[in-house]
Amino acid sequence: MPAVSIIIPVYNAEKSIGRCIDSILTQEFEDFELILINDGSKDSSGEILDEYAAKDARVRVIHKPNSGVSATRNLGLKEAKGKYIQFLDADDWMTTDSTKILYRAMEEDACDMVVAGFYRVVGELVARKSSIETDRILTLQEYSELMMDNPADYYYGVLWNKLYRTDLIRQYNIHMDESLSFCEDFVFNLDYLVHTEKIRALNVPVYYYVKTEGGLVSKNMNPVRLVQMKLSVFSYYSKFFKDVLDEKQYQADRASIAGFLVAAAGDDMVVPMMPGTRKLGEETVSVSLETRTDSPLLNTYYERKLFERYLNTIAMKYDISLRDAVVCAVIHVSGRIRFAGDIADFMGISQLSAMGIFEKLQLKKLISPKYAEGSDLPVMEVINPHLIKDIDQASADYRALITKGMSEEDVVQLKRLAGIYGKNIREALRVNSEPKTE
Repeated sequence: MPAVSIIIPVYNAEKSIGRCIDSILTQEFEDFELILINDGSKDSSGEILDEYAAKDARVRVIHKPNSGVSATRNLGLKEAKGKYIQFLDADDWMTTDSTKILYRAMEEDACDMVVAGFYRVVGELVARKSSIETDRILTLQEYSELMMDNPADYYYGVLWNKLYRTDLIRQYNIHMDESLSFCEDFVFNLDYLVHTEKIRALNVPVYYYVKTEGGLVSKNMNPVRLVQMKLSVFSYYSKFFKDVLDEKQYQADRASIAGFLVAAAGDDMVVPMMPGTRKLGEETVSVSLETRTDSPLLNTYYERKLFERYLNTIAMKYDISLRDAVVCAVIHVSGRIRFAGDIADFMGISQLSAMGIFEKLQLKKLISPKYAEGSDLPVMEVINPHLIKDIDQASADYRALITKGMSEEDVVQLKRLAGIYGKNIREALRVNSEPKTE
């Protein structure tokens, strides 16, 4: 049984489906099945799906007559064999660590649902979006109160930034309402949430949502029909809070609950020059140097870039810069950082800049000086236990990736050679730094 079933409904998506599938098949997490359902496409989407299925055994393709996205997703749920369910839309794509992050949070905390942030993409611009800026387990009541503040937010309504338990879906026959053509994913989430107790919110983006023009509301619905559909969805929304809240609390919050009727679905527009908006590709660590030459110098460059990608996720989680995350990692791994000059030397920055980083990280309660018994000089130490765990996990993920395909004997040999390699470098540097005597 695969750990995760990833479901994608596909309809006339020949221009984007390749990017979507590639992002799944090349991600770090590999224990999944990809269910691609061709909903009667009239373009070459079906042929593209079959080509992927022929190359990768994890890909399953289903062809069927057109019946709409809700019926298509329901078929995917019926066919899913995984422990958990993840959804994607054919126009979008996922981050390289998307399923890994969601799955790990679900497993480690025994949660019923995990929800994460996402990137909002318009053309060549991208902005990060996250409505719950925390990284902890929430009760259903806490989650519902946060949702009440912004009921029509894409963050709560969509499927693709969440991971679901398949057993809960099967046990309570949770499915997409095929009679709805508006907010059907939101209704699915409401039906699912009623049966949850522990929800993990992750303050990191796992998905790229592409804004497309000419959607359902603007093209296919007149204002009267839109009001009717919204009233229909509101009946689900109101019932959800009746089930979650006691009668006294429900009556107290009725005005806030009714706010759904006047709220418009929002995903935070990406506007040039607005804070947080950047050019697509700059939101992660990029590699611009390309070479086929194998040399220690170039390998060191690629190794650093790879580890920075893991640290970039940590930086977003703790709302610090990548440079700050690198400093935290160096402090934790080294265990001997005493002076700002040590970090300045490692990072290639001024001591003044290094002192500023130290001060900021101490204010965030991420690091702190620690005095050993009998010593007047403190050693900097990472004190946030969650950050320590994340750095250790990033190191483990990094090692697992670079040793992928190696035998146990290969890994042992690599460690032995790396130890010799590192020792030789350190000895050479110590010798070269010693003053010469006559």
